Amino acid sequence: MRAAWYDRPGPARHVLTVGELPDPVPGPGEVLVRVAASGVNPSDYKRRSTSAPTRRCVPHSDGAGTVVAAGDDLHRDWIGKRVWVWNAVNRFGYGVLAPGESGTAAELVVMPVGNLAELPDTVGFEVGACLGVPAFTAYAAVLGDGPVDGATILVQGGAGSVGELAIQLAVRAGATVLTTVSSSAKADRARAAGAHQVIDYRTTDVRTAVRDHAPAGVDRVVEVDFAANIRTDTDVLAPYGTIASYSSTSNPEPVVPYFALQLKGATLRTVQVFTMPARQRAQAVKHIGAALAAGTLVPSIAAVFGLDDIAAAHEAAENRPEGNVIVEPGVRR
Repeated sequence: MRAAWYDRPGPARHVLTVGELPDPVPGPGEVLVRVAASGVNPSDYKRRSTSAPTRRCVPHSDGAGTVVAAGDDLHRDWIGKRVWVWNAVNRFGYGVLAPGESGTAAELVVMPVGNLAELPDTVGFEVGACLGVPAFTAYAAVLGDGPVDGATILVQGGAGSVGELAIQLAVRAGATVLTTVSSSAKADRARAAGAHQVIDYRTTDVRTAVRDHAPAGVDRVVEVDFAANIRTDTDVLAPYGTIASYSSTSNPEPVVPYFALQLKGATLRTVQVFTMPARQRAQAVKHIGAALAAGTLVPSIAAVFGLDDIAAAHEAAENRPEGNVIVEPGVRR
């Protein structure tokens, strides 16, 4: 099979190689997927940039394609089904590689049957490749503590891959959604996702704007950068509200305004999809599948690359495009 891989950390053009590798063979409890589309997530390019693999690493955790073989008779009913997959590389937790493990930046990938779900016929493979990390993160941040019908939610960074899906899931669940963006183009994307109020934080004071629309505060914050926004989040949070954070890019060791949060009885929740408990994962798969079938979960796609251009795909993803970046392993461009 054709695949991309790296065996040392560094810039995409310096370390990524495209060539032929042996076809993988599924074992018991596994299936073989012919990959039609492979998603590039921040965790993929960050890992490639900084982590020294102990062996050759085929990147990318997320993807979509068709099951072409099963490792045992019990799972032969998967053969021929269109699926989306997750945790191909990080199936045992972020940064943990197991023997024989490889990602979706290849024509074929072996997946445990617990790491894939059927893709509705109405949904393209490119969309399926955008689901793993972004959709599970959005689900956990919005719905990880239960229903949000009637709640008011602030999505920080509503034009990002996670933020966009968080808006869509929250609106579908009956919440009123406020969101922040940094440009008019991103504002258009957030509105298209269904946000009821869009705030450009570069031109508008977020605290004032949120309070204008939610005088009592917001019930939940979906947070893209905990360190950068924790004081604003604290100020606009309603009593006994929740801040669900999935990243803290600007500072991995932020200072927390404890007493201000404690006075509100606030809940701080961190979201980590690579180690999501099986019960919550199953709930998320069911919810995401229903939203896909209903056409209410629609991730934006910024660019699609062939496998030979995977370095350019990583560079595009690192430049924070207006949507997801996809690699098609079976396409030569």
